[in-house]
Amino acid sequence: MTNATILIADDDEDIRLALNLLLSSEGYQIIEAANAKEIIIQSNRQQPDLVLLDMNFSRDTTSGQEGLAILEQLQPLNIPVILMTAWGSIELAVQGLQKGASDFIEKPWNKLKLLNSIKQQLSFSRVKEQNQGYRQLLAPENKKAWVCQSPSMQAIETLIGQIAPTDANILILGENGTGKSLLAERIHQLSLRQHAPLITVNMAAIPENLFESELFGHQKGAFTDAKQNRIGRFELADKGTLFFDEIGSLPLSLQPKLLRVLETGQFEILGSSQTQVADVRLISATNADLNQLVSKQAFRQDLLYRLNTLVITIPPLRERLEDIAALADNFISKFSDKYGKHALAISACALNKLKQHNWPGNIRELSHVIERAVLLSTTNEITALQLLLDNANNISDEVVLQPLEQAEKQLIEKAMTVTGGQVIEAAKLLDISRNALYRRLEKFAIHHAE
Repeated sequence: MTNATILIADDDEDIRLALNLLLSSEGYQIIEAANAKEIIIQSNRQQPDLVLLDMNFSRDTTSGQEGLAILEQLQPLNIPVILMTAWGSIELAVQGLQKGASDFIEKPWNKLKLLNSIKQQLSFSRVKEQNQGYRQLLAPENKKAWVCQSPSMQAIETLIGQIAPTDANILILGENGTGKSLLAERIHQLSLRQHAPLITVNMAAIPENLFESELFGHQKGAFTDAKQNRIGRFELADKGTLFFDEIGSLPLSLQPKLLRVLETGQFEILGSSQTQVADVRLISATNADLNQLVSKQAFRQDLLYRLNTLVITIPPLRERLEDIAALADNFISKFSDKYGKHALAISACALNKLKQHNWPGNIRELSHVIERAVLLSTTNEITALQLLLDNANNISDEVVLQPLEQAEKQLIEKAMTVTGGQVIEAAKLLDISRNALYRRLEKFAIHHAE
């Protein structure tokens, strides 16, 4: 970010001079402040792009409490703040990050590390301001309801309460639609990185030729279609959490590139020779059996060891019936608001039917069933009839011998019905790519909404 304005906030004139000379030579515009009052005034008047904030001013020289107090006053301005202190400690760093600081450096500073941190924070700030699509990606404002009334989910809640505050890598296993991404969000919310971004990457949706660009970013001109700079997901997730969904679908040829950054914490932006440092907490999820993929030499064992420091298996919905009532209520509230219907409730008969269903599509299927029932409701109560689960429950478990193509068509039709015609969700239920499902829908002339 060229011509960015940086506020140097330090009571030591020599420190301000040294930083001014360094940052001015890099093209930054500099303003200075020597005490708490000046910092707040300059920040409000000048609206700098970033603040380098000393942790200790007149009150004392070691605690950092004055810097933390100033940091809190700066938060409403939404200006990235990098904390500085000659008395660094893990506890002080954690306090600063929890109160909204973007980064933390110790004096005397490492020149390259300081410049790299400033560059990263300015780039991240620019993304948040200019790209509305990333706002939801980085910090979803509407936190989804977390339901854990069943014994199996209560056990998971206890476990994540212990491991979330650590930086250990976590691998989440479970069937499609069980809420693996929601669990990743829950872990992030309970972590010490909760004020930093949670970045989600669907590994199955990244084309092989764009893998490095997507994860590590690229500079303009790095390849034929690189018409502008792009920030990679590792840089976006700096100081936060990176969630790799569907990690089992990562092609074997790309796994060494991911392994390298997980082992060293280092990567290079495409088109740049400068090594970047990734400070992220990694959470991965898959419905695949990674050990089986390792035995088939389709997944690297050393990569698996990097991912599965801790493993959490989320149970299917059919094994957590105690959660169905609360989940249904959450979905009823969500879709009632969406479609302008109020005071909807579910009847006892309808709730009983929900508990009798086998839920092959898990929570995702329940969401579609409730959405459809809300749309069909004509009173303030959702009835068992409006769930439209009778046909699903009457399907025989016996395998009917028939031509494979005909069976495939029926399975796709069933998935489209269960998901209310949503191609992306149906593809997830069938465990195939969206493009693969589109080809089959066209082949079998199956109507779809998208």
